[in-house]
Amino acid sequence: MGIEITVAFPGTAIVGEGPFWDRTTGELTWVDILSGTIHTAAPADPAPRTIVLPTLVGAAVPKASGGWVAATTEGFSDIRPDGSWAALRTVLPRGQRMNDAKCDPAGRLWAGSCDMSFAPARGALHVLDTDGKVIPVLAGLTQPNGLGWSPDGRTFYLIDTVAREVNAFDVLPDLLLPVRRRVLARFPAGVGEPDGLAVDAEGCLWIAMWGGARLVRLSPEGRFLTEVPVPVDQPTSCAFGGADLDVLYVTTAREGLGPDPSGPAGSVLAVRGLGVRGLPTHRFGG
Repeated sequence: MGIEITVAFPGTAIVGEGPFWDRTTGELTWVDILSGTIHTAAPADPAPRTIVLPTLVGAAVPKASGGWVAATTEGFSDIRPDGSWAALRTVLPRGQRMNDAKCDPAGRLWAGSCDMSFAPARGALHVLDTDGKVIPVLAGLTQPNGLGWSPDGRTFYLIDTVAREVNAFDVLPDLLLPVRRRVLARFPAGVGEPDGLAVDAEGCLWIAMWGGARLVRLSPEGRFLTEVPVPVDQPTSCAFGGADLDVLYVTTAREGLGPDPSGPAGSVLAVRGLGVRGLPTHRFGG
């Protein structure tokens, strides 16, 4: 059986992002950053339930206690099951917003922030602990994106999209701050920009290439392994889901493509037949 790509959830997202497969409910959550929309849907019932917030939303992750915690313009926000919301912590200066976010195995939410204009070195990485404390982790970034951890939890990955870099860090026991930063891979101009990522069970990275119309798979050492063309110019992120974690869900964007872009831009794609499985995702522990 070869690779099969279908539209899992039709949509018109300006910038779809942050796919999260909830293995407890069998549902996918994703966002449209610029419209402030959070979508949740099951593959068997592809009509999503939506929550629209009066703010930008980079990602939303289900909470163990119900609802979601989100990375928003304000910083970190609490989204209740009924759709009401409140900013938990205001951590960002004016003119910035949160971007991509993901929970680590301890249930803490890691999120990158960036300048609205992607001004160089104005972005940072922050952690929302399960007790509500916000911890600054790393400064001097431009557009932090694509977070993930190796299967053993000892390596943390972080993309800086504007720099076209995939960074790797060591994770030490009982130390929140990642150490020994190094560039795992750097993409040249003209091939698209690395955006969101997912780590598979073999420890390899699947990266959505904004403007590159494809997904790229890298080894844990940063070696190029394969690529999968997709029928959209701007894939934004990806997450493994399905009962066996063998379906790669890919969010996409319509931004800048005109009023009627060709193809399923703005929808969520499902990629089957990759021959690999993903890792279980983690809810926010608060």
